[in-house]
Amino acid sequence: MSLDQFQFLVPGLRDVVEILVVAYLIYRALLFLAGTRALQILIGLVILGVVYFLALLLKFTMIATLLGVLFTYGAFAAIVVFQPELRHALARLGRTRAFNLLVYSTSQSTAEEVARAAERLARSGTGAIIAIEGEVALDDYVETGTRMRATVSSELLSTIFTPYSPLHDGAVIVRGEEIIGAGCVLPLTQFPVTDKALGTRHRAALGLSEESDAVVIVVSEETSRISLAQGGLLKQGVTPEQVRETLTASRRSAALAFRGSTGEPSAA
Repeated sequence: MSLDQFQFLVPGLRDVVEILVVAYLIYRALLFLAGTRALQILIGLVILGVVYFLALLLKFTMIATLLGVLFTYGAFAAIVVFQPELRHALARLGRTRAFNLLVYSTSQSTAEEVARAAERLARSGTGAIIAIEGEVALDDYVETGTRMRATVSSELLSTIFTPYSPLHDGAVIVRGEEIIGAGCVLPLTQFPVTDKALGTRHRAALGLSEESDAVVIVVSEETSRISLAQGGLLKQGVTPEQVRETLTASRRSAALAFRGSTGEPSAA
C-alpha cells in the first residue's frame, strides 16, 4: 500500500488557514452565546442530534422517525417560540465592534468610583441605573439621552441622580473611564419577570443585559438595595465591594462568577 494514497490527509497551507479561521469563528460564536439563553437552546439541539444519530445506529426506527419530523418542522416553530432570543442575538451582533479593536476596559479607578457612587446613592435612598459598556457598543442608547464627555467620579454620578435634576430619570452609560451619556432610555426586558416587586429600572437593566454584554448597576429608590444585571440575570442585594469586584474582574471570569453566585434567573 503506497503512502501516496494517504496524501490527502496531509493538510496544506490553505487547509491550515481554513481550519484556524473556522476554529476562531466557532470560538467567537461560543463566547457570544455564553451566558445567554441561546446557548441553552444550542446545547438542547446538540443533545437531540446525538440522540437522533444513536437511534439511527441502533435502528430505533420510531425514535429516529419522530426526531426526523421534529427537525423538519421544528425550525419553523423555533423561530416563533424563540423570537425574542433571536432578536436579542442579532441586535448584539449588529452592535459588536469588529475584531474588538475599540474595546474599552474598566479601570480600577472607574470601578472604585462607581462602587462608591452606588453606596452613596443607596444610603440616601436615591434611585439610579448605571450601565458599564462592554464589547457591545451602546451608542444607540446614548442617542436617547444627553451626550457627555466627563471622567467618572462618585460625586458626579451622585449629582446626576439627585431627585428633580434634569438627567436623574434615566440611565448613565459609562465607557472606559468616561461618562458618555446621561438620562438615557434603556430597553425593557421582553421576558416575564417573576418578581413583581421589580420596578422599571430593574426591568430596563435586565433588558440591556439581554441585548448586550454590559454590566448594569441599579439602586432601588424603594428599598435602597443595590442590584447587578449581567447576561440576562439579576442579582439583588449586592454590596459595593461586589460591584467593585465584578467591574474589575476580567469579562469572562466575571460572567462565570456572576452566574455561579446567582440562583434562578429573574427573567425566564
